[in-house]
Amino acid sequence: MTDITHGKRPLLVAGLLAGLLVASAALAPLIADARPAREIPVENVDQSLSDPGAEGWSDVPAATIPLASAPSGVPNADDTTVREVEVAAATTAEQLFVRLRWADRSADRSAGTPRAFADMAAIQFPVNATTQPAIAMGSASNLVNVWQWSAAGNSQELLAGGPGTTTVFEQPEMSTAATRSTVGDGEGWSVVFARDLNATVQNRTQLAADADISVALGVWDGQNSERAGQKAVSEWYYFPFGPEDGGAPFQTILWAVAAGAIALVIAVTALSVRQARQEGESG
Repeated sequence: MTDITHGKRPLLVAGLLAGLLVASAALAPLIADARPAREIPVENVDQSLSDPGAEGWSDVPAATIPLASAPSGVPNADDTTVREVEVAAATTAEQLFVRLRWADRSADRSAGTPRAFADMAAIQFPVNATTQPAIAMGSASNLVNVWQWSAAGNSQELLAGGPGTTTVFEQPEMSTAATRSTVGDGEGWSVVFARDLNATVQNRTQLAADADISVALGVWDGQNSERAGQKAVSEWYYFPFGPEDGGAPFQTILWAVAAGAIALVIAVTALSVRQARQEGESG
């Protein structure tokens, strides 16, 4: 019986190690193709995608970005309804197109009365593309550009250096287009923001910079009376405009690999201990 046990142990260990190698080989392509954390992919295209329903958007990868209530001192600041937004981005040789899609069963277009508020969305960039300002509208020493769309029919391009410091550009270089569309299992908004990569005016973000550019997002639900600081926002993410640096893949994949390796090590150890006890008892 002891000889049989001795014969089985190498086979068991070899089998477990082979399983680890197979699992690693299966996960390797996922790790290689995984997107670094907080990256929103940008696709190079050869046509304008200023129309939210343009067929070309089907070839552009999208990222789903979680949203949470913005930290703010305004009343009901923590009462927001939009939990995530889908973001897709594409560039031609001259322009950047960013499409936001989110679920919103009601189309709130009117802001003409004290109790009516329009649905809105915004994209925030650092003015200096090589920096990452304070997430809440930047600071006096680190300004941000904000592109804001409103379902009421107007869009604005803003400059801000902290909460409550926004200035409207008189001649916006950014344009928007919006439509209602199916999002998930219901209706929602699909909004495209477009702007030339090269900025022609000071204090506008140079999107043609050879560096990754930070980007943050915000959404207001008009039906929920959201306005000003009462909004759902993201953390900083980034568009990978800079050279590839081989950043770390998603943490979930790394944890999956680590968990598999730990499980196999535990299994090998447990079998070894069990067999050692059996050998001791038989001896």
